[in-house]
Amino acid sequence: MAGRIRQSDVEEVKARTNLADIVGDYVTLKSAGVGSLKGLCPFHDERSPSFQVRPQVGLYHCFGCGEGGDVYEFLMKMDHVTFAEAVERLAARIGYSLHYEDGGPAAAESGNRARLIAANAAAEDFFRERLGAPDADAARRFLGERGFDPIAAERFGVGFAPNAWDALGAHLRGRGFTADELAASGLVSTGERGSSYDRFRGRVIWPIRDVTGQTVGFGARRLLDDDKGPKYLNTPETAIYHKAQVLYGLDLAKREISRSHRVVVVEGYTDVMACHLAGVDTAVATCGTAFGVDHIKVLRRVLGDDSGLGEVVFTFDPDEAGQKAALRAFGEEQRFAAQTYVAVGPEGLDPCDLRLKQGDAAVRRMVDAKRPMFEFVIRQALSKYDLETVEGRVAALRECAPIVAGIRDAALRPGYTRQLARMLGTELTEVQSAVQASLRATGAQAGRSAGRGDQRGERDARRDREPYDSRGEHERVRREPEVTLASIGSDPATRLEREALMAVLQYPQHVGAQRAAAVAHSGFSNASLAVVRDAIAANADAYGTAAWAERVAGDVPPPFAGLVRQLSVAPIPARDEAGAAAFATSVTASLLDRDLLRRKADALGRLQRTDPGDRETVAGIQRELVQIDADRVRLRGE
Repeated sequence: MAGRIRQSDVEEVKARTNLADIVGDYVTLKSAGVGSLKGLCPFHDERSPSFQVRPQVGLYHCFGCGEGGDVYEFLMKMDHVTFAEAVERLAARIGYSLHYEDGGPAAAESGNRARLIAANAAAEDFFRERLGAPDADAARRFLGERGFDPIAAERFGVGFAPNAWDALGAHLRGRGFTADELAASGLVSTGERGSSYDRFRGRVIWPIRDVTGQTVGFGARRLLDDDKGPKYLNTPETAIYHKAQVLYGLDLAKREISRSHRVVVVEGYTDVMACHLAGVDTAVATCGTAFGVDHIKVLRRVLGDDSGLGEVVFTFDPDEAGQKAALRAFGEEQRFAAQTYVAVGPEGLDPCDLRLKQGDAAVRRMVDAKRPMFEFVIRQALSKYDLETVEGRVAALRECAPIVAGIRDAALRPGYTRQLARMLGTELTEVQSAVQASLRATGAQAGRSAGRGDQRGERDARRDREPYDSRGEHERVRREPEVTLASIGSDPATRLEREALMAVLQYPQHVGAQRAAAVAHSGFSNASLAVVRDAIAANADAYGTAAWAERVAGDVPPPFAGLVRQLSVAPIPARDEAGAAAFATSVTASLLDRDLLRRKADALGRLQRTDPGDRETVAGIQRELVQIDADRVRLRGE
């Protein structure tokens, strides 16, 4: 199991990374005043930009949808990678060697992963170039017969593996890759006598990429009659390729899946190509294995599957294999919070053949004509029985009642109960009784399964539907209302406190440590802003460092972290650095002057309550009043 990345490395990588450069790969940013950039939010649709980026502070925030965080959180949300993957990706970008703790991979192992990624990238270039070679005529003809022109092949990185014993291996060794690296990457195999040969020969090649777009493996389709291998051949399990955890096309589909909260799961590489070319750009496919639990976990992260509003649409062939695949998917359906559907093409055509015969619009219509998975599975179950006989109807009811009982949304069960009664031609009360009996049996079984830790117990199913924490792991999260700038009010006192904290968080170089400490010990009327003030005081040792604002955000209770980040990126009324300095000085001076006035009023009250005969106490209060007035004069002179 991989260990934790050393915290000092995490901080160093972030300090060396310019947030604007990373965000700029996804969002067009424009100047929004001194030290601030803005653009259209990548996390929701908007017409005017509300997405603010502060490179100096290292934070971003959208004032429209509330998304915000540092560079790691941006990559995790945009590319749906784990925290460790985000750190590793940025470290590779700047050429920084990471160190791992708790028995994690050593630097050499991390470097080996990078070499495997590089070997796959070089192999992809080789395959793509060879698609234009004279010996690739069969591959070009295969693609053309399925409606894919050279532009489509280029878009999806499709290539050709020459029908030669060691063409790829020789090419990669010439590029500096060792025999061990090529074997570890799965690109070459070893014969009985120890000689190596290309794993893929005489085949059409599709690059299989992870969610970040890095090529981690390949899928290959047989072309030649004398090829006695399987019709489809994939990269074997390697350190970077795990077929149960990758989905072909996800790197291309992830943004639209995240935006639309819909994913279409098809059965093959050409089906993914056909869907995307037809405008169904949320299509993905498994790679040489059945759709399973790990695929669901990947998709749930991309979908943001914690609201129940998403859609997962499966396409299956109408043959026996397709029906088995549908039932396997239905067996795991409960792990999605999203609603699940099945789309079947007319005449049983898969998306590739449907596009070829009826055009792009037919593919879109097929997906739009989806049916709820429960309905599909019920119809498949009923098709096995002779409903003209009493025995057939009884047997069908026994199989279908648990399916209806398993519908998560209780509001849908009565409708499906009535529909099942119509399909069976059976009295509604009889079907209702069977469904209720299945519900009671399912509830009892779920209780026993949860007690035993059964994988299909309701406890585990519920756990799998819960959101991921910021490190990408399952964690039971108690959701508390987040505090935002919009929720704290905008009365004059709150506005002054808010702007003073903005100055301390955004421009520590202009406020200065001494004045920031004074602000952190001032009285605040807004309780939410007082929480931020206290975190500033507690982290004074980090004042002005690269991680200053993030240290404060990490120290407040979770519901207040977003407020800190908003304060750290909210635009200020200044056009240049001099204006920012003037703003920081002015607003903090006003806050401190207000606090001095409060202290003066408090001192005058104590003076009035003091016995005039207590000359020592009276003199002390008077000296305090003189000092307060002097401090106010000094503030006004700055």
